[in-house]
Amino acid sequence: MRRAVFLDRDGVITVDRGYTHRVEDFELVPGSAQALALLQRAGWRLVVVTNQSGIARGLYTSEDYERFTAHMRAALASEGVRFDAVLHCPHLPDATVASYRQACDCRKPAPGMLLRAAREWSIDLPASAMIGDRLSDVQAGRSAGVGRCLLVRSGQPLRDGDEQQADAAYADLAECAQALVRGDTAPAQ
Repeated sequence: MRRAVFLDRDGVITVDRGYTHRVEDFELVPGSAQALALLQRAGWRLVVVTNQSGIARGLYTSEDYERFTAHMRAALASEGVRFDAVLHCPHLPDATVASYRQACDCRKPAPGMLLRAAREWSIDLPASAMIGDRLSDVQAGRSAGVGRCLLVRSGQPLRDGDEQQADAAYADLAECAQALVRGDTAPAQ
């Protein structure tokens, strides 16, 4: 079993433009490519876990999401970064698109995407970390039994009390990755 870093996409790896799905809107958060490369070199599996309710809302299609994801993978591959998995949840209980209308176990804060990745890629959850920009990312990590649940401030504005529910909060993925590699983030007790 190997440790992994579970990463939210928008606001952590890519700039969050609100339901970002168009290749022409793709932009990496400054320093995120280097941070991912650092984590990968340090032996962490890289697993993206992203809610994509824009699909359920009818704002874009699964094909649009797949096109954006392929572009992100290619852009990061040119920087030497390879994701072990990129998982997404297209569901929403009150979805406009009927085929995506459901309460599921994969939409964060539920832990389904993380648990699926752990099963499929032999991930040691207590030795792993979840990095996100919302409390729902921390909650998904906690529910899955992830050892470290961390927040970054490069995405959605954090609400009062969000940082206290995380093990630590950092300016961005670059700062967070450096702390993980140094061992400066303590696992949850």
